[in-house]
Formats: sequence, structure tokens, C-alpha cells
Amino acid sequence: MLVVAKITTKGQTTIPQDIRAAMRVSAGDLIAWEVGADGVATVRRVQPLDIDYLCAVEGTPSEWAGQADEEAYRGL
Repeated sequence: MLVVAKITTKGQTTIPQDIRAAMRVSAGDLIAWEVGADGVATVRRVQPLDIDYLCAVEGTPSEWAGQADEEAYRGL
């Protein structure tokens, strides 16, 4: 599904109703954004257990996220 939305001067946008329905989100729900190296953003609904996980991962040292690690663990 492709839906285009405009960004305001404050950096805000409205999540279109079709997208909210597909993601099963409503007012007060949390969403998480992830942006890949290629600039592609992924957004998903955050479940209560996800919040603890995301907080834990946020503090993960960046030295474990290098190219050598990607190559070493790619096949796992």
C-alpha cells in the first residue's frame, strides 16, 4: 500500500486512516521508527514488551555494530 502524506513546517504529519487501520494503531499508541543506511524508514506499532527491548538495545555499545560483526554473523 502506498499513501503519500505531507510534512508540516513543524515536522509533523498525519498518519492516514488506511495506514492506521493496517497497522492497528490509534490515538495514544506508540510507534517505532527505524532508518536504514539506505535512508529507507520503517515504522511499526510498539507492543508493551517491545518498549523494554528497545530501551535495552538503545544502550548497546556501537562497537558491536561494525562491518566486521556484520560479516562474521551474517550466516547465523
